[in-house]
Amino acid sequence: MKLITAFLLFCASAASHAQVNAPDWKLEGTAAWQPRDSQGEFVFRDKLWIMGGWFQSFQAPPRDVWSSADGHAWSLVTTNTPWIHSDLPMNIVFKDRMWMMGGWYNGRLPGHSAGNQVWCSTDGAKWEQATCAASWSPRIAAGIVEFHGRMWILGGTENYYFGDERSLKNDVWSSSDGKDWKLETAKAGWSPRAYHQAVVLNDRIYVFGGGNYVPTHHAKNDVWSSGDGVSWRCETEAAPWGPRLWFSSAVYRGRMWVLGGWSKEKDNFGDVWHSTDGKSWQRLETKTCWKSRHEHSAFVFKDKLWVAGGHARPLNSEVWSLHLPADWKP
Repeated sequence: MKLITAFLLFCASAASHAQVNAPDWKLEGTAAWQPRDSQGEFVFRDKLWIMGGWFQSFQAPPRDVWSSADGHAWSLVTTNTPWIHSDLPMNIVFKDRMWMMGGWYNGRLPGHSAGNQVWCSTDGAKWEQATCAASWSPRIAAGIVEFHGRMWILGGTENYYFGDERSLKNDVWSSSDGKDWKLETAKAGWSPRAYHQAVVLNDRIYVFGGGNYVPTHHAKNDVWSSGDGVSWRCETEAAPWGPRLWFSSAVYRGRMWVLGGWSKEKDNFGDVWHSTDGKSWQRLETKTCWKSRHEHSAFVFKDKLWVAGGHARPLNSEVWSLHLPADWKP
């Protein structure tokens, strides 16, 4: 009887310990910047950065820049950057600079356009134009990664509200300086798409999800990878996280992550998935999570996975974080 009691107490203690150490999302607070989606985001010089984005379709997108050392207190760096195509831009940290490129200007208003300008900055306030017209066509919502000492642009669309399937791209470009771009392939193995994500894990580029918004909506949940950016293999034609656009991704703890998103059939998603190889995916179940949303920012900062802003019906400026315990096993 004593042995049974001791065993039951041990099991209860182990279960309690597991619950205490179970990963969970924490609401860090509401940021000072105006709620938005489709913004640029960076982790740079020990700070989180948010810039540009979308407030509504009948005004020019914002050109502000904000930074935070802890995710709680945010400082306004500037309200008037020289770049104007700040809705759905491509952004990356490369060679100790923040880079903003491509993107959409002016919503549905006259004078709308996609961009192929490339800008960089070391402080968020002063921006230098690497080129006023990159070799790749003006576009939005492409994938962007750093790989083998170069920046890589993957796919995207040349038009937002007014395009068609011909606007979608599956070309791949790379550059070591943001000025001179090399066409690596005009047609990658994955189908033309925008609103997808790209990451680098274990010396391979991964491209997944995305599709098209208007006039014909289609969303994907396939996963592709490449060791050189030219030759691609399909890791899965249908990941379990379901077809979606406008989701976010990151690489955290040796895994690629898919967070939220949107599809016409399902509306906003609020799920979180992870994978080490793009083939096998697991859903992260937590007691607490952020409200379903799309076009939010994702960061990896101070050994935490962060989510900020996005369209959660309505637009949002919440900041959430997730810390995986050292002994966490999926």
